[in-house]
Amino acid sequence: MTRPTRLAAAMLATTLLTAPALAQQPASITVAWYGGNWGDAFKACVAEPFTKATGIAVNAEIGTSTVTLAKLQQQKSAPTIDVAWMDGGISELALAAEVTDNLDPAAIPNLANTLPEAIYKSGAATYAVGTGYYSLGLTYNTQKVKAVPTSWNDLWKPEFEDAVTIPSPANSSGVPFVMFLSKIWGHPAGDLSPTFKKIKELKAALFFDSSGAATNAYQSGEAIIGAHFNVGAWDLADKGLPIGFVVPKEGAWATDARLHLVKGTPKKDAAVKFINQALTPEASGCLAEKLYLGPSVKNVTVKPETARKLPWGESGSVKNLQLFDWAEINGLRSRVVDEWNRQIARK
Repeated sequence: MTRPTRLAAAMLATTLLTAPALAQQPASITVAWYGGNWGDAFKACVAEPFTKATGIAVNAEIGTSTVTLAKLQQQKSAPTIDVAWMDGGISELALAAEVTDNLDPAAIPNLANTLPEAIYKSGAATYAVGTGYYSLGLTYNTQKVKAVPTSWNDLWKPEFEDAVTIPSPANSSGVPFVMFLSKIWGHPAGDLSPTFKKIKELKAALFFDSSGAATNAYQSGEAIIGAHFNVGAWDLADKGLPIGFVVPKEGAWATDARLHLVKGTPKKDAAVKFINQALTPEASGCLAEKLYLGPSVKNVTVKPETARKLPWGESGSVKNLQLFDWAEINGLRSRVVDEWNRQIARK
């Protein structure tokens, strides 16, 4: 064999050896996330750094948590979504639907630097990881609402008729919000009738299905007071709109935005790399700055102005949050949805 021939043979052998490795890296992955400023932040804080580091593009599949779960169930035999952000509560439903895969610490080393409260396990398997906490409180137009609201009961004041918004069960906060109201009103556990009776009396402008819809309602003036996430409320205030956000005397509840590896994805290696990227201090700090999400990663520092807008305040932590027992909530979910559709949606 001549030297050129030997060289060509060696090059061919090298190509055959490296081709499978190159083929394993896809050109892109698809990640489900929320719309509006949430999606903008996920793109800037996680997707773009991931693409820069790996060369893998990220296609966004935009939708609420409930919509994403429905898509994952429809695609169960052949998923086209590789990674999915879904909220607490919906996350547990995704686990029950068997559309999530185990997050392996060996493949996702940054799990070791995540708060223990943000690691969600079922037996020995980790089915989700939190990427930041947020709370639902009272949001109001500071120009049109003269006195700072102090109670959830303020939403029923006559001066706010047809200018109130609260979440519907289509939003991941809707079912827990109904149960939260039932709790603060002291209604008997499991008896939803007095709670729905009072909600039915609310003169609402909108029962919002998505965080973006709530933001639009406050922005347009359709709603001047109601429930909203600290994320959306502070975003409007930062844009110069006359929006205030307070924690009512009865309290506010909190949950988190969680990442899931979709079971059966053909792009698993790239998908776990994306999740690992989301759990870096840089990504967590970026999400805190852009969305005021309470970091789920250890050793994250933020600006003082950002710190005061986090769900636990400047000097708090995840220990200060009022988190949910999602097993209890999901146990009543179908009943709450049915009652809502029968009594509220058909008003």
